[in-house]
This record gives sequence, C-alpha cells and structure tokens, in this order.
Amino acid sequence: MAEAHQAVGFQFTVRPDGTDHKLSQDVIKNIYLSGVTAWKKRAIQFKNGVLAGVYPASPFSWLMLVITMMSSLYIRLDPSLGMINTIKETLPLREYLSMQARAVLSSILFATGLWLFLIYLLRYTLKALLSYHGWIFEPHGKMSTPTKLWLSLVKMFCGRRPLLYSFQASLPRLPVPSVENTIHRYLESVRPLLDDEQYNKMKTLANDFKDTKAARLQRYLMLKSWWATNYVSDWWEEYIYLRGRSPIMVNSNFYVMDLLYVTPTHRQAARAGNVVHAMLQYRRKLERGEHAPLRALGTVPMCSSQMERMFNTTRIPGIETDIVQHLNNRKHLVVYHKGRFFKVCLYTGGRHLLPSELEMQFQRILSDTSEPQAGELKLAAMTAGNRVPWAQARIKYFSQGVNKASLDTIESAAFFLTLDDKPQGYDPERTDSLDSYAKSLLHGNCFNRWFDKSFTLISYPNGKVGVNVEHSWADAPIVGHLWEYVIATDCVQLGYTEEGHCKGDVNKGLPQPTRLEWRIPKECQRIIESSYLTAKQIADDVDFHACLFSEFGKGLIKKCKTSPDAFIQMALQLAQFRDQGVFCLTYESSMTRMFRDGRTETVRSCTSESVDFVRSMEDTKSTIPQRLALFQKAADKHQNMYRLAMTGDGIDRHLFCLYIVSKYLGVDSPFLEQVLSEPWRLSTSQTPQQQINLVDINKFPKFVCAGGGFGPVADDGYGVSYIIIGENLVTFHISSKFSCPDTDSYRFGQHIRKAMMDIKALFQLENNKIGKHKIHVQLENGKKHI
Repeated sequence: MAEAHQAVGFQFTVRPDGTDHKLSQDVIKNIYLSGVTAWKKRAIQFKNGVLAGVYPASPFSWLMLVITMMSSLYIRLDPSLGMINTIKETLPLREYLSMQARAVLSSILFATGLWLFLIYLLRYTLKALLSYHGWIFEPHGKMSTPTKLWLSLVKMFCGRRPLLYSFQASLPRLPVPSVENTIHRYLESVRPLLDDEQYNKMKTLANDFKDTKAARLQRYLMLKSWWATNYVSDWWEEYIYLRGRSPIMVNSNFYVMDLLYVTPTHRQAARAGNVVHAMLQYRRKLERGEHAPLRALGTVPMCSSQMERMFNTTRIPGIETDIVQHLNNRKHLVVYHKGRFFKVCLYTGGRHLLPSELEMQFQRILSDTSEPQAGELKLAAMTAGNRVPWAQARIKYFSQGVNKASLDTIESAAFFLTLDDKPQGYDPERTDSLDSYAKSLLHGNCFNRWFDKSFTLISYPNGKVGVNVEHSWADAPIVGHLWEYVIATDCVQLGYTEEGHCKGDVNKGLPQPTRLEWRIPKECQRIIESSYLTAKQIADDVDFHACLFSEFGKGLIKKCKTSPDAFIQMALQLAQFRDQGVFCLTYESSMTRMFRDGRTETVRSCTSESVDFVRSMEDTKSTIPQRLALFQKAADKHQNMYRLAMTGDGIDRHLFCLYIVSKYLGVDSPFLEQVLSEPWRLSTSQTPQQQINLVDINKFPKFVCAGGGFGPVADDGYGVSYIIIGENLVTFHISSKFSCPDTDSYRFGQHIRKAMMDIKALFQLENNKIGKHKIHVQLENGKKHI
C-alpha cells in the first residue's frame, strides 16, 4: 500500500469549512523533471534533424557565408552579380526599412539561397558518385586508379561526423533493370534445373512475354521508380508480408541467439534488467539520430530507413491485409510471465530506470504468485495463428472496455518481454541444446511470445536471452545492429556485481508493475484455443538443428583465395545434392541498402557452374585440378551474381514488381505466373557479424553470438541460416518439417559438415602436391650444384 499511496500526487478532503488540498512533492518533482526531459529531447531531435537535413553542409557554413556577403557590402564588392540589389528593390514593405536594413536583409536572403543551392549541388554530386559501383566488381585486395580517385572524392563529399540519417537524401534510387537482361539471367538461372523440353517451353514463354507485354509493364515500373524513393520496398512489404493470411510464427518471424559461450550472470531478473536498459540507451540514440551510419569500405553509406520502426511498433491484423503501426514516445514495457501480462514503466523523474531498478521490477514479477485471468494464459496464441480469426476477434472482443485498454498497452509498448520459466542455451554436453534453444526462440510454446510486436525479448531462468523478430518492418542486419550494441553494452559497459546483480542502488519506492485486466468471454476463449491448436501443429512440425562448425572458418577460406560466402554456398549445393539426389532452386538473401529505402534481393545460388562442380565431386574419375578449376569457376560466378544483386541488377525483385503491375492492369502473363509460383526448396541467408565493432572478437573469442535462424520456406525443403564468426567458426541453423519424409535437418547438417571438409581437402591436396613438387625441384637443383 505504501507504493500505491506514493503514486497519488494530488488529494483533497471535503470539510464543513471547505476543502483541504494536499500535494505530493515527490510526484510533482517527477512531473517537472519529466517535462524538462521531454523538452530537452525535442531540442536535441530538432538540432540533429537540422544537422542531418543540411548535411553535408552545416549551420556554421551558413553563418560564414552570411558574414562573407555582409563584409562585401563594406568593401564595395558585389559577388552576387547584382542579385542582392534586385532582392533589395523587390523586398515587401521595403518603404518601412532603412537602406542599411534593406541591404543587410538582402545579403542574408541571397546568402541563404546560395547556401541551399550549394547543399543541393553537393548532395546531387554525392548521389552521382554513389551511383558508381565499379569498385564492388574489382578483385579483392586490388583497387584501380579510377576507383581510388572515386573513393577520395566520396570521402571528401561525405564530410565529417555524419549522423544516422545524414546520407538519406544523397543515396541513389534503386535502378530498374532492362527486361532483356532480367529474362536472360532468369533463363540462365533455371537452365540447370530443367530438362531440354521444360527449358524450351520456359524459353518460349519468356520470349513471348518480352515481345508482347513486357514493354507496357516496364513503362509503368519506370514511372514508379521516378516518383517513389524505391520501386520495390513498399510492394515487397505489403504483398510478401502484410497481405499473407497464414500464421507469421515460423513462416515469417525469425530469431537471434545470445552469446554462445558466455553467460554474464545466471540471475534472470538481473540479465533482463541490463539488456532492457541497454535497449533503452540504443533507442535514445536512435530517436536522436546519433548512431553512426553503416558504411561499406568505411566510406560508402548504407540506407538507415528500416531502423526508424525498431521500437514502439506492432503489426496490426486485418481481414484482407495487416498494417504496421509505429508510435512515438512510448515509456512502458509489457512483460509476460506464467500467463500474466504486466505493464512496467521505463522512466522515473525524467530518466530511464537504472538496471538495478529494472532488475527489482522484474524480480517483483517473478515473485508474483497470482493466477492468470480467464482466457489470459493463451491470449498471445492469437498472434501465432491465422490472421483473419485474429483480426475478427480483435474487432469483436478487443475494441472497447478493459480489453481495448490492455491491448492498446501491449501494442503501444516499446517492445515485449517474456520471462520464460525453462532454461535454454548452448551446453557442450547436450548435442540437442542449440536445437531446443532455437525452437524456443522461434515459436516458444505458441502463446508466450507476442509475435506481432517488432520484437519480443526472451529472458531465461539461467541468464540466457534472445529475441523473436517480426519480419515485415525490417531485415536481419537491422536487428543484428541492435543486438551487437546491446550485448556489448550489457557485458562490457554495464556489468554485474560479484553476486550477479545489476550494479547501482535500488529505489524501492518505485510503483509495482501493473497487471493488465481482461474480460474475455467464452466465445473468444474458443477462438484463442483454436489459434493455439493451429500454431502448435506448425511448431510441432518444425525439425530444427543448429550446429557449430569449428574445424576451420574464414581465416583458412581466405587463404584459399575464395569468398567465404561463395565457399559456403558451394558446400550447401554439394550437401543438397547428396541429401536429395537432385538440384533445386536456391534462394540466398542479398542486401540493396546502398540505395534509398533498399531492403533485399535474391541471389540464385544454383547455377550451371555450381552444378558442374558438384557433379565433379561425385565423379570418381574427376581429378583434383579439374574439381578445383570447376570450384573456382562456380565461386566466381556466385560472387558476380551477388555483386549484381547488391548493385540493383538482380532478377527476382524486378520480376516480382512486373507481376504486381500486371495484376493492377489486369494483364495475364503465364511467364510471370510460372516464375512467381516456383518453390524455393533451399532458402539460405548469412547473418551479418561485427557491424559496429564494439568488442574485438580476436581478443575476446568467447564473446561471440551464435547468430539466428528462420523456419523452412517450402514444405519439402530446408531453411539454412549461417554466420561466419571470427576466423575459425561457422554456425548453421537448419530447419525443415517432420511431416516431409524426404528431409531431415540433422542429416542435412552432417552433409554440410562433410561438404565443407571435402572442399577444404581439395585445396590441401593441391597444396601438398605443389609442396612436394617444389621439394623435388630443390633436390634436383642441389644435385646439379653438387
């Protein structure tokens, strides 16, 4: 009751002689400090908004230009070539101004106009420079003279100390490839997967589309590319993610794991307190735009627009399509524990709660023994089931009263936190520990994650953490950037006491976390149970295997003068063929963030070159030099396709957008229908590592994350996510479905391991042969010398 009493800031008592007013000084002080903090935040956001808005110029450059123009008045020079006099004569209300005031005002206006012109000139010059992508196609470690000159110009025009959004206006637009090139590369990509009859049929469909309907669709697509900042991203978000009516759990959401070998503390509340506090620090810098923009080669800027919706964001279900709701200035968190929902305020006195204060609040929730209300236990299963029943139930049962208030609290929260009651994490003594950990993060028990939130932070009793991420608002590298910051801040900056608690004093006067109230009728409880059963069927069908490949890593692969990504993709192709006996359409995700509002593009990893290499590996008559030559050819082909995808010359996003235009125009295209219906039986993605370099993993090799993963894309295929960690470790996250008799995630993991070792052996055998040859020559020379 003491906390509840302190929470009341204003009281009054009615007496016969009037009313007696009482004010709580602590609460009034907190209100005052909150207001001061809010105004400081607005001022910083305004300042950083101005700095980013005029970048690469600065307000100081405007001041210098104004001073220069004012000085010219006194030395009787006119650098404006008469424009200042023209402005002076056309000023409104000039008859009320003195000659000197008119001259000063005219100089300021001219200087401001010239300054804005120079800003746009610098931006368009930088945009033109960033449209050059020749550097990405040059051999690794070598840089031509034109590229060196280009890089110097980019560094000069990029300015100093840019903010997160400083380069947004200078990024080029994603170009629309020509139909001829796209169709040519598409036919090239499917050639190894089709027999002659199937290929000739597809070629006929493609040529018919190119000669009849493609030009009209391409014109509309070009028009959109001129008008919109990105001709792909909005349609990709809407039609690939938001219009899907099937469950997003497993099918869309993905996960990210904690540190692999290190657990900073085994106290659940303490670990959650540090991690949540680190996330609040990240959010504050994000809202102010103070994060450094990610740059390739340390110079070429990447688009940061996806980061805007990281916090305070929820996917709202609809009958036909969902929407992404993003709010500002949300100051609370919703916590789920053993079937109960709690609201936790994240601010007090105009500041973030300290880690020790957050630990205390989370411990209060862990110690709470109250029972769930009727229908509350499995309520979150609505976000795991089909979208239409959830949308209908939301309208009927959660649009008024306490249910609406509680749902609004969840959907407006900064993010969602689950305090799980079963420990997870990597255990070297348990071969299935990472498998269990991955499944827990991917789907949990189907009702202890709010799958619609931008991300759900999961905290385990043994101190491990992880996140489940809704996919529509952003891609994995964006969440990876947040996670690297959080893990480094948690372990390096914040730290823990010797007992494992968060550092800092505990303010026991904070109000208790608030239970959310629900009034869920029996009809709604039946819908919740139905959604749960749908989700449980999906979750139980997920066959997951996460494996650590520590025999070698990036260090050895680079010594083979091969791209690590191409090496792993060739190993995946070899493993796929050994596992299934056939080749299949393979998806690898590539980023297009060098363009404004760019997201991803597809690299079709199964090529004629990779097929030839795999067949040579299975052919006992093939020699080592032959296999190596085919491997290098396949790896070079893959690397070139990856570069084309990054620079806007991919295949699939262009064909996807042509298909969307055809549907808008009512144009039937058998070719596009066939392309968009092809299943990706092997879907792969590389999780980025060391985006912000807050921890040197060479000095601290144990401070590495295990990466993340996703569910299978096809019912009869595999999903493979991998992360290249440091010089000597690669982790693979493999998913498939138990219901498919032809797939087995553990078996596929063993095939990947053997494929990696077999490719490595090619280089070792070749190097040994070269080494023996050198020794032989030296002996011969020695005998000649003797």
